[in-house]
Amino acid sequence: MSGNLPLFPTSLMGSMPRSKEVLKALRMIRKDKIEQNDFNKLIELETEKVVVMQENLGIDVITSGEIGRDNYVSFVSDKISGVEMLSMSEMLDYIDDKKAFENILTTLDVPAVSIKNAICVGKLEYNGDIVANELKTVKKFTDKPVKITMPGPYLLTRSMWLPNLSGKVYGSKEELGEDVIKIMKEEIDNLIDIGVDVIQFDEPVLTEVVFTEGKTRSFMCAALSERKDPKEELEFASSLIRKIMEYLDRKSTVSSLHVCRGNWSKNEKILLTGPYTPLLELFAEVNPDLLTLEFSTPRAGELSSLLADPRIRENTALGLGVINPRTDEIETVGSIVSRTEEAMKYLPKERIWLNPDCGFATFANSPVNIYENISGKIRVLTEAASMLRSKYE
Repeated sequence: MSGNLPLFPTSLMGSMPRSKEVLKALRMIRKDKIEQNDFNKLIELETEKVVVMQENLGIDVITSGEIGRDNYVSFVSDKISGVEMLSMSEMLDYIDDKKAFENILTTLDVPAVSIKNAICVGKLEYNGDIVANELKTVKKFTDKPVKITMPGPYLLTRSMWLPNLSGKVYGSKEELGEDVIKIMKEEIDNLIDIGVDVIQFDEPVLTEVVFTEGKTRSFMCAALSERKDPKEELEFASSLIRKIMEYLDRKSTVSSLHVCRGNWSKNEKILLTGPYTPLLELFAEVNPDLLTLEFSTPRAGELSSLLADPRIRENTALGLGVINPRTDEIETVGSIVSRTEEAMKYLPKERIWLNPDCGFATFANSPVNIYENISGKIRVLTEAASMLRSKYE
């Protein structure tokens, strides 16, 4: 598929702010106060707006905006049997170390009421759609290449596992992970049949594993279950992600792995910090076609911390994060061009994609930016790509 794209292809990372109408509908659908058909029509209408916005601003690979999702992982509670949506207060009833859990919540720069988690409470069963219908909706409104975003297998397993509930059904988190893999394979088959150009798997909890050792843990995007030694946890994560990457037919779609350091707050001081060095072994083992990474913030470390490793440099394309979704300031074309040219010291131009660090609205009720700023940021992203193409084609 990359052969059909221009140099320095651009895409967004996933979530976009939901309108007041969508937020109201999300609340109502959970209480059965709105018909499913009416909800679907609203989501389709709002998704069309996001798609048209991307096309008008010149984005090359179109995403859905995740408009119908409560957040980018909890939404699976409506998609997979055996999973229920629980609020933070509801989860507290099943947490043994309540003090540690409360300490996590105090690090939040977002109201706890805005956050819900999808928890495994029964045997998992695939119901025929996780993001497949979202893909169908996007394809109604564009002829451009399409990327679908979905929680990665480690994120799903880690976020679903609440021992005092999930442990009644599964003997371990590893056993739960086996069923997560089965379900994801079925969904991938579905996506390929529909026609998808890029499948992006989100795995932000990987940085929670390596950057909070010995420190107060943050609420790192559903990383609430108990954690093993970081080395063991990364081995577990790698085994899950590798199974999915190996299952994908690379001739049919581009496989993308997205990793960031948290995206719920505009306060950079409370978000995780550290270079990608501790994750190099995992990146090399799972071997995605595209590593879509955060690099617009100094918290991500230097490009050399990733690209000096020959296993990464020689085998993987880079989705280079050049836009900070959490800031009101609009980046300059020059800064994006400069950052891209820095990456070109390590990678051929054909293996560099351009994107924001993460989505603009991780939690539906607490977006990190507004459409006026988002439009400006996307515009400079596509203008920078155009300038780079003129210079290097």
